[in-house]
Amino acid sequence: MWPSLIAKAKDGGLDVIQTYVFWSLHEPQPGQYDFTGRNDLVKFIKEVKAQGLYACLRIGPYIESEWSYGGFPFWLHDIPGISYRTDNEPFKFYMQNFTTKIVNLMKSEGLYASQGGPIILSQIENEYQNVEAAFGKKGHSYVQWAAAMAVGLQTGVPWVMCKQSDAPNPVINTCNGMRCGETFTGPNSPNKPSMWTENWTSFVEVYGQKPYLRSAEDIAYHASLFIAKNYGCYVNYYMYHGGTNFGRTATAYVRTSYYDQAPLDEYGLIRQPKWGHLRELHLLIKSCSKTLLEGKRTNFTLGQLQMAYVFQEESEGCVAFLVNNDTRNSADIEFQHRPYQLPPRSISILPDCINVTFNTAKIPNFSDTSLKADVLLEHMNVTKDESDYLWYTLSFEAKPSCSDPVLHVRSFAHVAYAFVNGASAGAYLERRFAGLREVVIRCNGKDTFDLSVNYTWGYKAKFDAPAGDDPVALDLSTMGKGEAWINGQSIGRYWVSFLTLKEYLLKHCKRFDLLSRYHVPRSFLKPSENLLVLFEETGGDPLKISVSSISWTTGKSNNNVNITSEIKYLMTPEGIHT
Repeated sequence: MWPSLIAKAKDGGLDVIQTYVFWSLHEPQPGQYDFTGRNDLVKFIKEVKAQGLYACLRIGPYIESEWSYGGFPFWLHDIPGISYRTDNEPFKFYMQNFTTKIVNLMKSEGLYASQGGPIILSQIENEYQNVEAAFGKKGHSYVQWAAAMAVGLQTGVPWVMCKQSDAPNPVINTCNGMRCGETFTGPNSPNKPSMWTENWTSFVEVYGQKPYLRSAEDIAYHASLFIAKNYGCYVNYYMYHGGTNFGRTATAYVRTSYYDQAPLDEYGLIRQPKWGHLRELHLLIKSCSKTLLEGKRTNFTLGQLQMAYVFQEESEGCVAFLVNNDTRNSADIEFQHRPYQLPPRSISILPDCINVTFNTAKIPNFSDTSLKADVLLEHMNVTKDESDYLWYTLSFEAKPSCSDPVLHVRSFAHVAYAFVNGASAGAYLERRFAGLREVVIRCNGKDTFDLSVNYTWGYKAKFDAPAGDDPVALDLSTMGKGEAWINGQSIGRYWVSFLTLKEYLLKHCKRFDLLSRYHVPRSFLKPSENLLVLFEETGGDPLKISVSSISWTTGKSNNNVNITSEIKYLMTPEGIHT
């Protein structure tokens, strides 16, 4: 998936791919290193370079990231006299050893920018100031040591420490959070740039917690404010693509899906409107980057809650950010003798100080369409072969006497999709079927043993990969809690039976799929005879599991395939029966 993910990020207007380095993956045992398969860090960085992008390597080696043990390998626990993340000799020895290993690996491949490679930044430690006080003087001396150790490795590119306002020179202190344009106190030295290493596009979700949905408008507002107010030169999204916590890598209670509401979701699919809205912002900022870097900035008030930030070059370049901090009301203001209306809680960007090219609060929607008609239109004449699809949207008020309504569509199209209040009402000329509905064993012609009842199962099944190239998901909505493997690869823990979150999603979001679908990378699959193994703790119905490909064109799964199941074990209070 790496090439596709990086390409979509580049198309979204990104210049830099930022990644953690996972100590627990790369050194699973002391001195035994693994850089193969999904752990091939060099291959990943080279793919970034191949697509013309830069890289930021966040070595840590403590990374947090809602990762098991914060990324530390478990064997550190057994080192005599060790105390993590403080001025402790055993810990510093192994931390320096791993950091040096990674730096030397990157150097040997010529991957630092000083060597002509893509890596322009590295990070040492991670949000340490959150815990530094607990270690007293040893915490402060540890920060000094970590910075000196990293700089001493002579990568030829800057090092950063996020959330470390006293980062020792020349290490750059950076901001993490959702509102760094408002909260960041700035670089701790005038020769350091203003950088935002984590602009949270959503928030990590744990089992039982209500999903946090951060809007595209809010992300764009704060990214724009950081650039305008803080001279921001670097904004990284955490996460732009989150992905999947395969196996047992997620820390306690964290869901297998990670930052599924990011611009690229867990499956690597584009999540609108975040991806597209931010893409517009990125392209605009880059188009006027020379003025933002070289122009002189002035700022002044336009009203009680309104501000202007203006970047002016000596010759002709001029860029303006008009900010309305009023969260409820639009603002009519005058800027350079011209009237402007600023939507609530928004920033308008004027790349020539005259015309508004982008506003953080304005996202196109179907009600803004320029094509409106009172009759149905002829498909081919309208689309002019530029698209296979013609989208109609309308609203109507049903009469009280209308009961048991049926939508009837007569169409010459190949396929027609219907949605009512955002929910699929079925597909014309398509019928879908997935999974078994009932499995029983009949004995003596009359006695039956129902295998669909709610026992705890160890379960093995085989299935063919869905056709096409779309991402694949395993639907475990009828299961409880456990772990799943496909062809020997763990796709992570599942916990469908967590009622608090399940009921919330069903009631408020209609998004039970957030909890029941689990990502299966196509690289895990063979064309046929794929082996699914489940370990189920609390009980469920494995005979109704399905596998499908995912596409956000319709917002639904498609290409469902049946699973040929084999009950491997039946676990009951009396024991395990083969």
